[in-house]
Amino acid sequence: MTLDLLREPLIQTDTDWFSLPGLLAAMARGEVQAFPALRPHQRPAWHMFLVQLSVMALDAAGRRDLPTEDEDWRAALRALTPDFPKDEPWQLIGTDRGQPAFLQPPDPGGLKWSAVATPDALDMLITSRNHDVKREIAHEAAPQDWIFALVSLQTMEGFGGAGNYGIARMNGGSSSRVLLGLAPTRPGTAVVDPSAWWARDVARLLETRHGIDGNTLLWQAPWPEGRMLDLAQLDPLFIEVCRRIRLVERDGTIGAERSTSKAARIAGKEAKGNTGDPWAPVHVTEGKSLTLSDQDWTHELLVRLLFSRTPEWAPPPLAVLHASEATEPMLLVAEAFARGNSKTDGFKSRVVPVPVAMVGKLFGAEPVPVAEELLEEIASVDLALRNALALVAAGGDRDKVAKPHYVRSQPARASLRRRADELFFLQLWARMAVTTDDGFAPLRRGFLETLSRIARDEFARALPAIPCATLMRPRAEARGRLALERGLRNAMRKLTAEEDTHVDA
Repeated sequence: MTLDLLREPLIQTDTDWFSLPGLLAAMARGEVQAFPALRPHQRPAWHMFLVQLSVMALDAAGRRDLPTEDEDWRAALRALTPDFPKDEPWQLIGTDRGQPAFLQPPDPGGLKWSAVATPDALDMLITSRNHDVKREIAHEAAPQDWIFALVSLQTMEGFGGAGNYGIARMNGGSSSRVLLGLAPTRPGTAVVDPSAWWARDVARLLETRHGIDGNTLLWQAPWPEGRMLDLAQLDPLFIEVCRRIRLVERDGTIGAERSTSKAARIAGKEAKGNTGDPWAPVHVTEGKSLTLSDQDWTHELLVRLLFSRTPEWAPPPLAVLHASEATEPMLLVAEAFARGNSKTDGFKSRVVPVPVAMVGKLFGAEPVPVAEELLEEIASVDLALRNALALVAAGGDRDKVAKPHYVRSQPARASLRRRADELFFLQLWARMAVTTDDGFAPLRRGFLETLSRIARDEFARALPAIPCATLMRPRAEARGRLALERGLRNAMRKLTAEEDTHVDA
């Protein structure tokens, strides 16, 4: 049992089972719309892997088209592994541990190996509550489950304790590799078209290539203990392997073994994750790649990344619109693990539909003031809710309001922000579509009225959980309600004043 990815149909799609070359040919024909066995958290790793692999293979083969035949892709992939006429780097289970296997570096000998029972146990996923995906459940795993787990682990994992180093394409071992990019939709839907997304990214990257520039598939090279690869000697689209893994056959089934290493595979700490990853935002002044940390893909974060008046982050190349793409709706895809202290806080994903009329404006100057305006409006309603609930927590006595009372408002404010987050981009696109000043006012008023209704609902929902002396509660709640309405009026009054200014002008 070798399970050769170049020849055997090991990967399931919504239409058929394919070998790796067959899959790339089918995607070039636009025939693949889903991978039924692919877990949600594995999608960014799988997409980036296929794109990087395809671009380097076509570059090595001297091609700039997307072949639609298996044999063409098989030849292109082999151009990346010319030192292995028996195709060892493409075999899922290697017969010789001293040779590479798919995403598995050669065993240098003298290491202590431990058994891994399932692909889930091999995969990178470690959650704080173990609730996103349960570990070690796939005891009847197919070869493709091991393929997806290997791609996820070897190209996305962070530091996992002594001897378990993470990838170079992140800013430190407790960081995460980020995917931020634009993707085509399936016609008539707001769902990613995986074939069109792959083809789009491959085509964009091929336009920038001028031949292979360093090591490509890092599992081919020997990995002596303590030896690290120099980042400068790697092709910008290199596919790395951060862990020592070997798949084995046990009684007719697949298992895995893992070992540790004395050093990371790549000497890239000083790069701070800035490795030329075409999906990674890079800090303009610090030169580091984005770390999601314990955040989510909120509208506040996306505004910082995309619509900042003073740009803090350089958008990644594959999140930037190409001239030929301004006539079709797109999806802004943002995915990463929230990581910290050698564990993940779960897989975070957000897909924002971008209407066709807005696609060409996405990275221009026009969204910046509109986004700022929306943030100010949300902040004004949030402030009203915060002050009102803090006043209730202080028993209705304004002079006694202190930091612990403001803390009591946090759950309600978080709920308000979540609701505002759901509305943010719809409101942004609607305002950007307006062509006259008179058109802005109704949209702004409607948005503030919606936020005000949400704030009132959250205020009422939060009241029973706020401790207050029984004797003082009627006064506290009445004064809190008055404070809320006063704050909401202030938010609306600012809008009215700005409308009057426009009229006077």
